[in-house]
Amino acid sequence: MKIIAFLIMAFITLLANDASAQGANHKVVFQFTLADSMQQKAFSNQLKNLRKHWPDAQIEVVAYNQGIDFLMTKRTRHHDIIADLKKAGVRFVVCQNTMNQRNIKEDELIEEAEIVPAGIAEIVEKQEQGWSYIKGGF
Repeated sequence: MKIIAFLIMAFITLLANDASAQGANHKVVFQFTLADSMQQKAFSNQLKNLRKHWPDAQIEVVAYNQGIDFLMTKRTRHHDIIADLKKAGVRFVVCQNTMNQRNIKEDELIEEAEIVPAGIAEIVEKQEQGWSYIKGGF
């Protein structure tokens, strides 16, 4: 009976380790502040690669400052990639403070973007909840 219990526990541990390796427990928040199209393309590739590596990870992109251009209808060149990533569970948020400073209206954002009151505060709150922080685009 002890052997069966041991084998069951070993199997459960193996399953938990496998889920962790697949990204089930990974939570990553990206800061993105760049308007440069080449940086946006590199960042899009980083996100696609991470999603491929950890298909079940929670991923959030916080755009503020010039990074909002990445999520603006008339300025982004990567809307298709963003839409695919959103469908795959990546969350894209935009800083309301930056929108106010730059006089950007909600209808200027792509439909995949959500608005948060303060981008930096969003990042800090995610870190306080155990999310890993990455500066995106480099």
